[in-house]
Amino acid sequence: MSLSWKQAIKDFETYLRLEKSLSENSIEAYKDDVLKLEKFFVENGINKSPTGVTYQNLKEFLAWFGADNQNTRTQSRIISGIRAFFRFLLIEEEISENPASLIESPKIGFKLPEVLSVNEIDSMIKVIDLSRPEGHRNKAIIETLYGCGLRVSELVNLRITDIHYGEGFVTVTGKGNKQRLVPISNKALKEIDNYKPDRNRLPVIYDQNIMFLNRRGRRLTRAMIFTIIKDLAAKAGIRKKISPHTFRHSFATHLIEGGADLRAVQEMLGHESILTTEIYTHIDRSFLRDTLIMFHPRA
Repeated sequence: MSLSWKQAIKDFETYLRLEKSLSENSIEAYKDDVLKLEKFFVENGINKSPTGVTYQNLKEFLAWFGADNQNTRTQSRIISGIRAFFRFLLIEEEISENPASLIESPKIGFKLPEVLSVNEIDSMIKVIDLSRPEGHRNKAIIETLYGCGLRVSELVNLRITDIHYGEGFVTVTGKGNKQRLVPISNKALKEIDNYKPDRNRLPVIYDQNIMFLNRRGRRLTRAMIFTIIKDLAAKAGIRKKISPHTFRHSFATHLIEGGADLRAVQEMLGHESILTTEIYTHIDRSFLRDTLIMFHPRA
């Protein structure tokens, strides 16, 4: 009996969680990619099990998917998921040849992430209404995101016991449950202290040790952090396309522009590879040029 899509996807999910130690968000993204492939076969009346998929089938699937998804990054993302799925089937010896091995990803242009200036971050903080119950919380969120360069998943899972006041560090649990120590500024610590009385007044606190909570005493969702930031940017008149991740980009960019060591920034961001951190050395060409003009003897 051939392997069903349902069983293959379930096994793939287990593999990603246990063998690859991926986050739940990454696992959902990979599963979604494979579900789209299954949907293609169902909608086109093609009876194919996961182990019977050919290179030609995958080419037809990508043409079908690409018709509604012109963005090269979206296409590249799904190709990555499909490749991972068939690599898994190969490892499990469900297939003897990988039909995805010849698929090429579309060429993606080098896209630098959006960055906020210090003045723009300050302007977002200034529009926070501190008379509202969530005011001090939102101010502490912005200061922690920008001050520590956290991913949004790291922020929503930050615990009170992760904050080490005496040493001025926070313990951050990043991708693959890897922990790292990140310095936290006195400014961020002060805002967290200002928020604590509001937090303690919540009617029922379900997540006792989680730092940032909603009005029902539960941990905030990623989507809620996104909404908070979008609203503050709109109120501050910032036209840039920003998200919680923009503060992480700004954290890294401002450090490197200030002369921080690349390895130290890599450590604080929790990047596996220094190559990921190197993107921030390309962000502000004008800054690099100004540096050369100011300091190089031949300039």
